Amino acid sequence: MNPEPPLCAGPDPHHRAPALRLPPLACDCHAHICGPSVMYPYYAKRVYTPPDALLPDYRSMLATLGVERAVLVQPSVYGTDNTALLDALASAGPRYRGVAVVEDAVEEAELERMHRLGVRGVRCNVVDVPQEDKGRLPLDSLARLARKIERFGWHLELLAHVDEFPDFDHAFADFTVPVVVGHLGYMKTDRGLEVPGYQALIRSMRSGRCWAKLTGPYRISTQPFPHRDVIPFVRALTDAAPDRVVWGTDWPHVMVKGRMPNDGDLCDLLSDWLPAPALRERVLVDNPTRLYGF
Repeated sequence: MNPEPPLCAGPDPHHRAPALRLPPLACDCHAHICGPSVMYPYYAKRVYTPPDALLPDYRSMLATLGVERAVLVQPSVYGTDNTALLDALASAGPRYRGVAVVEDAVEEAELERMHRLGVRGVRCNVVDVPQEDKGRLPLDSLARLARKIERFGWHLELLAHVDEFPDFDHAFADFTVPVVVGHLGYMKTDRGLEVPGYQALIRSMRSGRCWAKLTGPYRISTQPFPHRDVIPFVRALTDAAPDRVVWGTDWPHVMVKGRMPNDGDLCDLLSDWLPAPALRERVLVDNPTRLYGF
């Protein structure tokens, strides 16, 4: 009998307004809604079990931050059952978008239904995979999926450690939909900026094929908060392609090891990450407007 997946800590319930004032229509481009678990059963093969992290709590946190738009991303704990995500989008309204996880055989009618509810991308997780599949991209499957979603104007989002893929830019050179990479490439900072996979990500962004999310600094940093070792990676991405970078809270911060971050504190990191107001406007407002079709 398989052990029960470990229970995660919940997000910090003490919402704190950041010192930094965000521009109007700022967008959180990466968050998850989890639960209620009594309504939306979790995937049996999940690697963690989150506590309920519900839409009203999330919206309250965003209001405290001064964030007016958001993108909800299907968490791995639901597999390809997008019911909780789609119900949240239906409830949240037109200032919300979604990124779903689908089967290879997903039908066009289902994609159309998702589009009407606000979905604008599909996610592929190549991190939480069996050991024999690590370091491999399912390119044939992704290419088929890209062809299905192209007519909707959607993108592919990858949860991937880019340092595992030194030919990342070549792998997606012929894709006709944007590719979005989470957590700044999801590579530990002590690997360094010159790692071939990271440089391949930079080349792909410069070519206009790839986007990056400034999310989850605690997932890649080897230093405690405020994770100053992440700043060179942020600068590398924004210098390479300032029009192809977006930001997100990563709420409710599932599987965080150590101290749970406060979202107000995470928001204030933007003062160092994006010091120029014009760049903050671009990353927080203009870029999400294009990528998610607000």
